[in-house]
Amino acid sequence: MEVLAPSRLRRVCAAAAFAAATLGFAAPSTWAGDVADRVKTSGTVRVCIWPDYYGITYRNPRNGVLSGVDIELSAQLAKDLNVKLVHVDASFATLVDDLGARRCDVAMFAVGMLPQRLEHLRFTRPYLRSDIYGVTTKGNKVVRTWADIDKPGVQVGVQAGTFMEPVMAAALRQARLVVIQPPATRERELEGGRIDVFMSDYPYSRRLLDNADWAEIVAPPQPFHVLPYAYAVRPGDDAWLRTVDAFVERIRADGRLEAAARRHGLGAIVVR
Repeated sequence: MEVLAPSRLRRVCAAAAFAAATLGFAAPSTWAGDVADRVKTSGTVRVCIWPDYYGITYRNPRNGVLSGVDIELSAQLAKDLNVKLVHVDASFATLVDDLGARRCDVAMFAVGMLPQRLEHLRFTRPYLRSDIYGVTTKGNKVVRTWADIDKPGVQVGVQAGTFMEPVMAAALRQARLVVIQPPATRERELEGGRIDVFMSDYPYSRRLLDNADWAEIVAPPQPFHVLPYAYAVRPGDDAWLRTVDAFVERIRADGRLEAAARRHGLGAIVVR
């Protein structure tokens, strides 16, 4: 496999991360703007989550309980704003539409700062970052190492709408990319033998290591495509973006981000 992210993708993501990190947003002394006015008037903040994101925003199918770093931190956002928290189920595939249609006020589920998202959304400064990892089955005879992934005949799965989709589409030269649409899942496609490996990030790979004794993680031998994650809002309301960005600045400074990440096994990918 070509251990190289597309140059445009790398430049845009780096520029976005730098801009978000150096804007120097400060918490506004008074709320202003359309979204902030709605939040204040209604007494609620609506947070989009993807409830299948282990360690980030995960709903346990057995009892319906939500857990993850952004479940904790969204509660902290609501506490800071002194409003009630409402979680809204979303996904990476519907993210732009969900924010654009005002189904939620902010997306808090480790949203990768991709160029195509930067065209439609506004991001806070990054708070996590992750590389891409391969997931295969123990004893798999087709994919054993990272070098085995981009070979003729190999079926490489990615979840539709995730940042792995455009990155792997650009990187693969010989293997076939398989885009997996719900209700199909990467795990079922892999266990069913319809793909040989699927690509994931650090949080999702943690889920498999914690819960699936059949899974084998294939790590790149050197950084492959490290992407910053941030919170996203719809364009056109800079005051609300400053409000959410100031929250990120506070939780990084006061230790709430670090503590929440460590509780969910994600301390290694915190942006410090």
